[in-house]
Amino acid sequence: MYRYDEFDATFVAERVKQFRGQVERRLAGELGEDEFRPLRLQNGLYLQLHAYMLRIAVPYGVLSSKQLRKLAFIARRYDKGFGHFTTRQNIQFNWPELVDVPDILDHLASVEMHAIQTSGNCIRNVTADHFAGVAPDEIEDPRVWAEIIRQWSTLHPEFAFLPRKFKIAVTGASHDRAAVKFHDIGLKMVKNEAGEIGFEVIVGGGMGRTPAIGPTIRGFLPKQHLLSYLEAVLRVYNLLGRRDNLYKARIKILVAATGTQEFARLVEEEWARIKDGALTLPAEEVARIERYFQPPAYEKLPAISTELETAKRGDATFARWLKANTHAHKVDGYSIVTISLKPEGGAPGDASADQMDLIADLADEYSFKELRVTHHQNLVLPNVRKQDLYALWQRLAAVRLANPNVGFLTDIIACPGLDYCNLANARSIPIAQRLSRRFNDFQRLEEIGELRLNISGCINACGHHHAGNIGILGVDKQGEEFYQITLGGSSKDDSSIGKIIGPAFAIDQVADAVENIVNVYLEKRTGQDERFLETFRRVGIDPFKEKVYGNSQARRPAAE
Repeated sequence: MYRYDEFDATFVAERVKQFRGQVERRLAGELGEDEFRPLRLQNGLYLQLHAYMLRIAVPYGVLSSKQLRKLAFIARRYDKGFGHFTTRQNIQFNWPELVDVPDILDHLASVEMHAIQTSGNCIRNVTADHFAGVAPDEIEDPRVWAEIIRQWSTLHPEFAFLPRKFKIAVTGASHDRAAVKFHDIGLKMVKNEAGEIGFEVIVGGGMGRTPAIGPTIRGFLPKQHLLSYLEAVLRVYNLLGRRDNLYKARIKILVAATGTQEFARLVEEEWARIKDGALTLPAEEVARIERYFQPPAYEKLPAISTELETAKRGDATFARWLKANTHAHKVDGYSIVTISLKPEGGAPGDASADQMDLIADLADEYSFKELRVTHHQNLVLPNVRKQDLYALWQRLAAVRLANPNVGFLTDIIACPGLDYCNLANARSIPIAQRLSRRFNDFQRLEEIGELRLNISGCINACGHHHAGNIGILGVDKQGEEFYQITLGGSSKDDSSIGKIIGPAFAIDQVADAVENIVNVYLEKRTGQDERFLETFRRVGIDPFKEKVYGNSQARRPAAE
């Protein structure tokens, strides 16, 4: 993984020292909240409902075991003993005291971490495929390019105050695991007819109150021109993006208003001016970054592990976890392991300090000291020997971290919602908890099959509800929490935006509504291999609507 050089270390240390002075002035009353707000946001510090929240960057989702232990230490000493992993592959602490934040940032700097550009109208944490570097369907490792983008975008003087926040995702695989079509810029590594590797550039995707699937504005971009092309996109957006209306400031609004073809023309015009200039990537610089991402010292192992096959036959519970929570690895004898942070009745994405310490130990023992954070709010051990999987599973099961539900209905994405966030209209966590308890039958989950359920507490869509096969959105109806359900969303290659099924549901009706939806799917599918999304696209929304509202009319506010 990438290691700080002398510039990185000095830069981050100076930022911490600068913010320490700003916090001291705020606590002394020398800075008012209006003056302090832009300063704290530049350091990832939000003021939420009950306390400050600190969002820490995990670039492209890669963590070392040493870094995870430091996060556990921070959770234990400065928070309430846990952290929340987010859909941006970051981690949030929800209860730090303002006076302690500079010390927290100092601790982070000691393990090459920071909170810079995790907030504000700038280029946020660059995300990537959480299986990067180890997936067998990968064209090329996207972490190299995500790191190059991170270095280019950090404190970029021209893009520090964009019309609105800006998000970039990169995938190097043939199957999209980074939701690139729902980003301001999505980059997908592709091969052209000559066999050269470059980027498909997708611009103008996003969620929120106006969800959009980003269109492709360039089918093939040579790798050496990546930064100059991104610079051209950002310049067009910075110049033409709306600053008069917060809700119309994202690049997706500009692309839609301008038209994809015209927007692409404007970008190409700007790019022509700068493409062969200082931003052209030298091969030696790309090679320098690539060296940070060299594969670990894999053992030469057989593709089939006798120990693993024996354990599978002897323990059905282990076999179920193996099927759900492991993924094929590009190196024989190894597997990718996803650790579900979605226990029955838990808050999706939360991990206690003790759990983080244990997972760090497991990364040391089984995965070359490396972990990944997924945008599904789980953790990944990317390099586990197949012969070690049974022992690893036993260690995870002992601390409730072996839930075999990855990709199933209870692998729920959820934002913190109204329990923490002052932007939310409704709570997300209680809905997730009710659903995880309702569907906590692994045989039934296997019968239902792959199904993505996402929950957001407000229209800002931090829980990615638009992209859920079943999406749940918290809404405020005359001061009461209600929940709108959408069907048919997807963040994969077949990206789609969910359709609203009908009137919103009261909190005590949501689980029944979801169960009715699932029952319609089971009734209508053509066979066990037909996924929920395929059935929905084939039969349409009407059978689901009839079942949900025919059996139990949603309680509506008097104004409706």
